[in-house]
Amino acid sequence: MNIGVILEMAGEAAPQRVGLVCQGRRWTYGELLAAARGAAQMIRESGAEHVALLDESSAASVIALFGAAIAGVPYVPLNYRLADADLAGLLERIAPALIVGDVARAARLHSHAGNTMLSREAFVEQAIAAQWDGTSDAGEGVAVQLFTSGTTGTPKAAILRHGNLASYVFGALEFGSAPDDAAGLVTVPPYHIAGIMALLSSTYSLRRIVLLPAFTPESWLDLLEKERVTTAFVVPTMLARIVQTLGDAHRADLSSLRDISYGGGKMPLELIVRALDLFPGASFTNAYGLTETSSTIALLGPDDHRAARSSADPAVRARLGSVGRPLPGIELEIRDDDGNRLGANEAGEIYVRGAQVSGEYKERSALTADGWFPTRDAGYLDSEGYLFLAGRADDVIVRGGENISPGEIEDVLVSHPAVADACAVGIPSLEWGEAVAVAVVVAERQDHPDPDELCTLVRDRLRSSRMPEQVIFCEELPYNEMGKLLRREVKKLFAG
Repeated sequence: MNIGVILEMAGEAAPQRVGLVCQGRRWTYGELLAAARGAAQMIRESGAEHVALLDESSAASVIALFGAAIAGVPYVPLNYRLADADLAGLLERIAPALIVGDVARAARLHSHAGNTMLSREAFVEQAIAAQWDGTSDAGEGVAVQLFTSGTTGTPKAAILRHGNLASYVFGALEFGSAPDDAAGLVTVPPYHIAGIMALLSSTYSLRRIVLLPAFTPESWLDLLEKERVTTAFVVPTMLARIVQTLGDAHRADLSSLRDISYGGGKMPLELIVRALDLFPGASFTNAYGLTETSSTIALLGPDDHRAARSSADPAVRARLGSVGRPLPGIELEIRDDDGNRLGANEAGEIYVRGAQVSGEYKERSALTADGWFPTRDAGYLDSEGYLFLAGRADDVIVRGGENISPGEIEDVLVSHPAVADACAVGIPSLEWGEAVAVAVVVAERQDHPDPDELCTLVRDRLRSSRMPEQVIFCEELPYNEMGKLLRREVKKLFAG
């Protein structure tokens, strides 16, 4: 099924219901559908082979997503934060394209006779004015193409077909299930799979989408209060800043907020416990997924949070640090380096399989012969099937032939009252192949802890092989906008 059907169902079932609030304008689902159909007409007439968005979230991003689907053309939201040289290469790969957003930059970086370039405002105006001829080229091929970050080489073009995205939406949600007052606050960038799935899921459930293009904790809290937001998704770095702002006596009416979902990076246990205290009326959900899996494949739901928080059993309480259990329809296994399936509490690489799992790139498929996708994420399942992440498989520190998870070292370090954040990486060692090094951020109003004290803490809690050989202090650790720790940048701090 084509994902354009999602907006068509919403627009025809509830045409007068407000579907989108962005930058002071309110759009009904009927208005969004008419604009998306107009955009589809424009896309077909342009001859574009891709619809690219080079912009932050706006009404244009919503109309472009659904308009491309109705026209049967892949939607390609681009990371506008990329350097010019990197972005120019991506524009070359998708030409001829209809490019929406920062047309001045796009024209400067890439010239192609077949491209059509429209500013955000011009695209929306023309989409509204276009006369849709009532026919659709919508197919069930490629719906969305997302470029990987390209941190280890040329970015790969991850392919998500209509069937992958529809499988998650139709399998996880019921059409029109959102109450009349339901409003979801979306702050995720449009070029991230979580942002795309937020639009699809909210539209299918008929939830009012409240877009916040540029996140600050103050603007997030103010918009939550103004629009009486009922549900929101945040990444760990966002939640940390929101918690800090509330702790600094920022006042906001949070009474409307019923659900908070989080994901995109490792959530420190202390942070989620603090958030549970600050939002006592909200249910919390931890969502784990990847671009190649059409977003969420495992959930730690509200009941899991409550049970873990109140339990005296250390094993149950530890599940606050997990990402929950696989969704129905998702098969998940932990495998070793040879592809053998591992048992409970044995760490290895996470493999997944299911209808929503693409595992496909424009360049090649990453699926195994029997349809499993190796995520490159490391982790383990406990005895009850709860999934615990241990970082990227490539992040594992190999010291003297022993695999060491950076996460276990970081969890110990942040338990120290003077440590606000920490990152463990492997550095070259003549004796061991790799040695452990850590970068530490000191907590506010705390003195610098003694490095030897931190090393001893790790040794005593874990064992001597985990003890850092180098400790440095920095003002902050590098994260991307989705809250993922950039370990490659931390490693540069130890170069030489």
